[in-house]
Amino acid sequence: MRTPAAMIVGLVLCPCGLLLTLTGTLAPNWRQVSLIPDQPIDLILEQGIWDMCRERQSSHDRHCGQADELGYFEQVPVRVAQGMMPTSLVLTLLGLVVAALGVRCWQKEPRHLLAGVAGIMLLLSGLLSLVPASWYTQELWALPAPAGSTLVVGYSLVLSYLGSCLEILGGLALALSFHHCCKERRAPRVPPSPVLEAGPCSTIAAYRNPWDVLEDEQDGRHWRSTLPCDSDL
Repeated sequence: MRTPAAMIVGLVLCPCGLLLTLTGTLAPNWRQVSLIPDQPIDLILEQGIWDMCRERQSSHDRHCGQADELGYFEQVPVRVAQGMMPTSLVLTLLGLVVAALGVRCWQKEPRHLLAGVAGIMLLLSGLLSLVPASWYTQELWALPAPAGSTLVVGYSLVLSYLGSCLEILGGLALALSFHHCCKERRAPRVPPSPVLEAGPCSTIAAYRNPWDVLEDEQDGRHWRSTLPCDSDL
């Protein structure tokens, strides 16, 4: 049996979302502060959720680990992002492990229930990273910054958005595996029945499943043909 297309889509989108979210979490560029008064015009202050960096565009001289003089890291959106983004990464890793065990590309039949559970986990991980990214965007211009400076969205925030969306889409694709579980449970199970061997005077029953023969022998039941033979006439 071929791997369902929905599972393939989920296994492709979720690792890509994990890489984007990981980059957005670690890179210190959720917000860029430029045109700072009393500072060189080419100086840019890059703010993430873990670190701050100062860079001169003319010389590309970059220094990280800047002091937080305005209490940027004490703000609630930053604190929430510091807690939810790593949680999302851990949940995504666990979801990918469960998804690999459920899809089982090396086997003929996937485990639809396990793949569906992995889809729910990846969907939740995408939401966990989308919430802090959205909240930070909403409070972007309210967070502490030097007076008179220009604020711009950083690439780390954009990557966090993209990674979250990919994880949500991949989780939804894997969650469709629950539909196959419902089909398997609703499908009626027809008990195997014996089939008579071809022939005008056959008294031996042929079975579709060899286990039926053992069951009949244990129950003491024997199937016989009732077709008339020439000798009976």
